[in-house]
Amino acid sequence: METISIVGGGIAGLALAASLDPGRFEVTVYEKRPELPTVGTALGMWPNAQLALERIGVLAEARAVSPVIGSGSVRNAAGEPWVTVDAGGMFGISRIDLLRLLDAAVPGTVRRVTSHAQALPADGGLLVGADGVHSMVRREAWGARTTAGLTPYLALRGTLPSRVSPDAVGEYWGRGDLFGMAASYSGMFWYASYRSDLGPYGIDAASALEQARERYAGHAPAIRQVLAAAAPENLLVQRIWTVPRLGSYVRGRSVLVGDAAHGMMPTLGRGACESLVDAVTLADLLNTLPEGQALHAYDRQRRLRTRALSLASSALGRVALAEGAQPLRDRLLDLARRRPARAVVGRGSAA
Repeated sequence: METISIVGGGIAGLALAASLDPGRFEVTVYEKRPELPTVGTALGMWPNAQLALERIGVLAEARAVSPVIGSGSVRNAAGEPWVTVDAGGMFGISRIDLLRLLDAAVPGTVRRVTSHAQALPADGGLLVGADGVHSMVRREAWGARTTAGLTPYLALRGTLPSRVSPDAVGEYWGRGDLFGMAASYSGMFWYASYRSDLGPYGIDAASALEQARERYAGHAPAIRQVLAAAAPENLLVQRIWTVPRLGSYVRGRSVLVGDAAHGMMPTLGRGACESLVDAVTLADLLNTLPEGQALHAYDRQRRLRTRALSLASSALGRVALAEGAQPLRDRLLDLARRRPARAVVGRGSAA
């Protein structure tokens, strides 16, 4: 049996553990969190992510607990739609439900270690960094220069039991801020991003919510209603970090997946999707090829694609969160109001 240690039991780590051949690999997942989270957000599942879920064997269950995203609008801060788009067959799944399904798909042969690792596993096998933007694996194997970079933006992600009106679904772009809302299986998800000096660590959810209410006080009534009904206990608050461009996702017998490899701005909503694709791609290659060939093929298949998405997410973030250029952006988008949307766009939520 070949040994694989997966550091991180989030989306990428669980998806990888669920996809590796249990007859070939002795797998251990290291996760500091003792249990699955109870507060989450919506994750839009693009077609490539749906194929990954099908490969893992949980696509039907994921669809059963997730509403189809349908159509939504990109709007100005007052709520007037610029462009209305159709998300096609995409659906938005709760991060909690996705983690639950992936966790259940992990074979019983996989060893689980729940602790806050002070050092990397040293069993001599393949080491997989699935431990997010602040990856210990990346820092140790790739060096301090790959430390995650702090952006000036705060991200709030919350849930409400009330249903969102179809006329309010979508994303609202203001001056240096954005706000989005989407339907969930049992109510609605909402998210917001803007410049903030809170944090970067240990951010108090109640303080962030109060700041958001002040920030969006002059925005559309639908936004103000959501924030008025929001509660700190149903809220996730984080500063947004990004991972610098890496020359390779492989270093010796260490390999990175998910946000550890390509943590990006959430404006494209592709972080969770690409984490799933990373995991399934790496597992299928390891299941069928010698390790060296599998790692080389994984790096070739995934690095350029995820780098392109990272650049695109940064570019879209500059547009959505424009400050000085906001009046020009709004005038240009006003021109699109009477034109039908051609692109299929749907994020559901920041990933």
